[in-house]
Amino acid sequence: MKYLLLINTWSPESGVERPAGEPTVEEFMAFEKAVTDAGVKVDGQALDLEHATTVHVRGDGKRVVTDGPFAETREMVGGYYLIDVPDLDAALDWAARCPGARYGTVQVRTVWEPDAA
Repeated sequence: MKYLLLINTWSPESGVERPAGEPTVEEFMAFEKAVTDAGVKVDGQALDLEHATTVHVRGDGKRVVTDGPFAETREMVGGYYLIDVPDLDAALDWAARCPGARYGTVQVRTVWEPDAA
């Protein structure tokens, strides 16, 4: 099954004090090597934390575009890994190994695959 690991990091816009520590590039490179060597990585990227555009369409059908991510959130998505593992337990194990889990959170989401339903 495919799972998306959403790496949430502290948001400087939140007004909440920055947590102690943060993952190093070396820690993420080691994790990158581990998921690649294990053959479970489908995709993964770091995301730009400074620039985002948010789009809303409401009942009137008009598009509302906001420059930037939601400022009221304490954390923001800083990157992701798409992995293919046998089950949720395996996905949770990989999420716990991700450096982002020690300094922020890693949300594990099942990827909906219509053919599997």
